Amino acid sequence: MLSRRKLLKRLSGLPFLGGFATGGLLTGNVAQAATPARDYFKELGVRTFINAAGAYTTMTGCIMPREVVEAYTQVSKDFVSLNDLHDAVGKKIAGLVGCEAAMVSAGAASAMTLATAGVLTGTDEDKAKRIPVDLSGMKNEVIVQKEHIVGYTHAIINCGVKLVVVASRNELIEAINENTAMLYFTDEHNFDGSVKDEEFVRIGKEHGIPMLNDAAASIPPRGSLSKYTDLGFDLVAISGGKAIRGAQSTGLLLGRADLIEAARFNAPPSSDRIGRGMKVNKEELVSMWIALERFMEMDMDAEYKRWQMQVAWLDETLNSIEGLRTESYIPKRPNNVPTLKLSFDSAKISATGFEIQSALLDGSPSVAIAKPREDGFNITTWMLKAEQLETVALRVKEELQKVQV
Repeated sequence: MLSRRKLLKRLSGLPFLGGFATGGLLTGNVAQAATPARDYFKELGVRTFINAAGAYTTMTGCIMPREVVEAYTQVSKDFVSLNDLHDAVGKKIAGLVGCEAAMVSAGAASAMTLATAGVLTGTDEDKAKRIPVDLSGMKNEVIVQKEHIVGYTHAIINCGVKLVVVASRNELIEAINENTAMLYFTDEHNFDGSVKDEEFVRIGKEHGIPMLNDAAASIPPRGSLSKYTDLGFDLVAISGGKAIRGAQSTGLLLGRADLIEAARFNAPPSSDRIGRGMKVNKEELVSMWIALERFMEMDMDAEYKRWQMQVAWLDETLNSIEGLRTESYIPKRPNNVPTLKLSFDSAKISATGFEIQSALLDGSPSVAIAKPREDGFNITTWMLKAEQLETVALRVKEELQKVQV
């Protein structure tokens, strides 16, 4: 078994990524933020927890690194033109990613709504004022494969369009007509639909139809930031508050310059637009740029090695529990990070993954895990703070031992 001492020795050989929340492991080599004079969460009666689940909106996404927090705080002290700042940050981000144009949105779902609005209206003010109520004079259909229908699809129909659902390549091609405004794709389900990303792009290009890819949770790997625009998608929506570690309320829309301009036309601070309620403030704009700049400079190979080593240590620490099977793997989609899958033998563990999830959250310290199911759950380490890995192992052991038959 890989002991705690051996694990620390191996980790010491990896380059340390200063300020990265998962940088150290079981050591004090990450500078700890000073305890605030007031415990705001405690005053509010809201409990904190250790995040062994991953980057989920319901769990407030990520913890912003020091550089990002400093940028957020610094720019809060001055006034600027919001439109000028949007444009300047968009140019910086497009340069970092290597796409024609970019903008910061109020999350990936906001990016999807604004992308759809831009496709419908261009920079026509009359059209922008009329969506989603009156789409006369506009194309009003968006084609999507049935496997790609997810809750976030609502961000598209917010614009008043009709979703045309297809089940095959032939159906997709036959559905394209003079009312087709856009083709919508969800990267998470690339392996589920009949038409995969490359063929989807070919079809869109052949028919001159703009294509939007919802790649919100497709990072890491870092290459996903440029992969989909390079592949030919006209617009790509990405979450800013997960792996990139910007503010949770931010997202990125990347793609064609004319369509990004049209999306910005429908966005704040302009009034009488569908995006008026999707405001992004100066602090979010600048800190998103700094978060992305930092993310692009990181040694991702070292980070993956660190995560893999953490998961391997958990695997060896937990797999001796009677009635528990463990498997480490990296999911294809989404959140392409080292993951530990724990499965129960119901004859030896008299609880479901859902019950263990509740017990871990209700216990002390509180721990969140991922993807609970009848016979187990998953653990990831990429959102853990430096000192929390051992605590996760102890809490999981504690709760499983309580329900052993």
